[in-house]
Amino acid sequence: MDPQQVLTISRDGLLTLLTVMAPLVLVVLAVGLVVSIFQAATQINEQTLSFVPKLLAAFATLGVAGPWMLSTLVNYIQQVLQMIPTVVG
Repeated sequence: MDPQQVLTISRDGLLTLLTVMAPLVLVVLAVGLVVSIFQAATQINEQTLSFVPKLLAAFATLGVAGPWMLSTLVNYIQQVLQMIPTVVG
């Protein structure tokens, strides 16, 4: 196994991670921004007001994008497992 193969596998893994987590992170970020603007406008400083909507948005995003996320991860793992004989031998 040469260093180029290690870098390729690592790069593909990080790219897959970023691709899979992007919808979840972006939705939670957007909900957090909206809640923060609402808190600033109404001067309500309640911690649960910012936590609960983000949690609900995360669950909703996982419900909608979860199958795609899982299939993407399974495809990546299958590719890595199929590469083992060529990388080791």
